[in-house]
Amino acid sequence: MRVVVTGANGQLGKDVLKVLTSCDCEVYPITREILDITDEQSVLAYMDKIQPNIILHGAAYTNVDAAESDQETAYKVNALGTKYLAQAAGKLGAKILYISTDYVFNGTATEPYETESPTNPIGVYGQTKLEGEKFVQEYAEKFFIVRTAWVFGVHGNNFVKTMMRLGKDRGEVGVVHDQIGSPTYTVDLAHFMVELMKTEKYGIYHATNDGQCSWYEFALEIFKQTRRNVKVTPLTTNEFPRPAKRPKYSVLSKKKIKEEGLTPLKNWKEALSTYLKELN
Repeated sequence: MRVVVTGANGQLGKDVLKVLTSCDCEVYPITREILDITDEQSVLAYMDKIQPNIILHGAAYTNVDAAESDQETAYKVNALGTKYLAQAAGKLGAKILYISTDYVFNGTATEPYETESPTNPIGVYGQTKLEGEKFVQEYAEKFFIVRTAWVFGVHGNNFVKTMMRLGKDRGEVGVVHDQIGSPTYTVDLAHFMVELMKTEKYGIYHATNDGQCSWYEFALEIFKQTRRNVKVTPLTTNEFPRPAKRPKYSVLSKKKIKEEGLTPLKNWKEALSTYLKELN
């Protein structure tokens, strides 16, 4: 089984590669230097040469704030890059697993979003990721779309690392308390992706760690588990303005994972504990 992994140098990509080492497959890690996914001809030529059975597509333009002013690049990477990979998968009869986001929803819900809940992104990042989803469904027959949120892992910058750095430097932090979601540990997500890719259970999935919290509650738990005495002040979204709007509520329902008999991701507090051990 030949597996292509895009975004191989990223926070999620590196953990996906690690999980794939225990799987009996030839792995082709793709970085920007190896393949420009926004170049249609290059994508088709590369995939023709490799003839993958599965494309795990995690490469993305993920700078949510920068996307507001650099819409063209965000669209090229998140929408067109995904389109070309989906076309290649369709042509080769390969499976494609596309990592999407909670940002495809507008965040006005009061209960977890189901996989079939209406999408309505409020920013460029969410819009371009949703376009990617549409291209995957249009061009690939064997597809998995996995929406995730609030990702943290050892290999990149993330909220946990930021909190630990600020807590150490300042002894106090201000954190938004009116945005609710579910943290996701990249290792747990990577295990889920590899489990899913081996099946024929196609469609859209929501995959985050179990449970929910605000960013403020997430910060409190980080300092509790790291035994750091840091003062955490709750802020409103309005007190912390950013170029891109954030969904106020983006908890994703994992019902589909259970329905399909797949392994659910553990609770986010337990995931955080595992991550902190890995970090040390």
